[in-house]
Amino acid sequence: MLSLFLIVPFVGSVCCWFFGRQGYKFARFFAILAVMCIVLLSILIWLKDFYHHERCYHIYWYDELIIPWIPQLGIELHLALDGLSFIMIALTSVLSLIAVLCSFYQIKNNEGLFYFNLLFMVFGIMGVLLSIDLFLFFCFWEIMVLPMYFLIIFWGNPQYTEKQKIYTANKFLIYTQVSSIVMLFSILLLSFNYYYQTAIWTFDYNCFINNSIPLPLEYIIMLGFFIAFAVKMPIVPFHGWFVNCHSQSCIDGSFDVLGMLIKVAAYGLLRFNMHLFQHTSHNLHLIVFFLGIITIFYGAWMAFCELNLKKIIAYSSISHMGFILITIYCNNIFSYYGAIIQIIASSFTTSALFILLSQLYRRTHTNIITNLGGLYATIKWIPGFFLFFLFANLNLPGTINFVGEIMALIGIFIQSPYLGCILVFSLLFSVIYSLYITHKIFYGPLKNNFTMTCKQIDFLEFFMILFFMLITLILGIYPNNILQVIRLSIT
Repeated sequence: MLSLFLIVPFVGSVCCWFFGRQGYKFARFFAILAVMCIVLLSILIWLKDFYHHERCYHIYWYDELIIPWIPQLGIELHLALDGLSFIMIALTSVLSLIAVLCSFYQIKNNEGLFYFNLLFMVFGIMGVLLSIDLFLFFCFWEIMVLPMYFLIIFWGNPQYTEKQKIYTANKFLIYTQVSSIVMLFSILLLSFNYYYQTAIWTFDYNCFINNSIPLPLEYIIMLGFFIAFAVKMPIVPFHGWFVNCHSQSCIDGSFDVLGMLIKVAAYGLLRFNMHLFQHTSHNLHLIVFFLGIITIFYGAWMAFCELNLKKIIAYSSISHMGFILITIYCNNIFSYYGAIIQIIASSFTTSALFILLSQLYRRTHTNIITNLGGLYATIKWIPGFFLFFLFANLNLPGTINFVGEIMALIGIFIQSPYLGCILVFSLLFSVIYSLYITHKIFYGPLKNNFTMTCKQIDFLEFFMILFFMLITLILGIYPNNILQVIRLSIT
């Protein structure tokens, strides 16, 4: 069944490209069919492997597929699934479905090619989440980046010129490619070290996890992985590509998957750095905490100073990723719970806010907060939803964000009470810029007369936001199912 997570988006992307020439309805049909099949597969996997969780505590991988690829180098098409990868796959499935639905509003040219790129990126992300052979992992890591490059250039935000979009896409590609080369170097060193000790070529994660590495070499390898993931998260000072990429990507379709790209980096830290290089990661935890604190406060301050709403949400994401980075490196059971739940919560909240920004932009034709004001009484539903997700972003009790924050803070206080105090203080910055945005957009005098005649929210727009709202509340009120899956991944 694991292979279907790769086959479905790949075949779907080819069908979208091929049949998209016959008309946009064919492209949309195959795109929605592919992502719905992925969602259905995720539900079937949950029922099969995780619903009756008490039967599975003794199993490390719940499902596994091994096909030899390049036997001379020990490279295999080795896919495997545990609780952590299942959560990320389910999250990708849901966000992909919403991304396709969102694209119906904005993508009006070359739909077939657009959905080809979107589904091909989903194919790459699924491959990264399932790959246990590190050579295969690297191949999928490269595959998931390239479609984003074309999505920015050809379907980027129409507010920006072609030259600006090409510059942003090139910057994104250079950052990610340089970091990928560093990671490839680390993967090769890992494999060389194993060969030196056993005379066997392999790139298998299961072999590396029990293999000893000389300490200086382990530092070099660990840093290669860390830099690659820190660039993708993005952590200050590796964040240069992120804000422009967010603001210039197509507003409806790709932001969900762009959100998944950076969450995949957090998955990489949890999967590789915290398991393969436990000692060296622990020895460098103070440096990582420092980077995390800088990232949190820098992101929050820039969000407060910025006037473009898309950039504000982008800086807010940077700030959150700093928090998740610190939580991951606290390396105890509560921080592990907290990091994963925060990845989920942040993905839902950020995606919902971007959808609402898109809906707002279609009605006001501006993302600059100084041009907005007084919208609360003018547009139905959108202001209410916007306020809900802003407060969810502030970890409102009853939401999944609140569960993640509590777990993370307990884990951080166990590691260091002083660090916990600093991070609690950082939450005040989030409150300040969130209240500032709310006041500027929705209250005060109506600044743009065009908004007096703007169209009200339609059924599909309402359904997408309601879905995010319900899932945020349901997981917040009853988080046990998701906590059980995380617990299985710890076991």
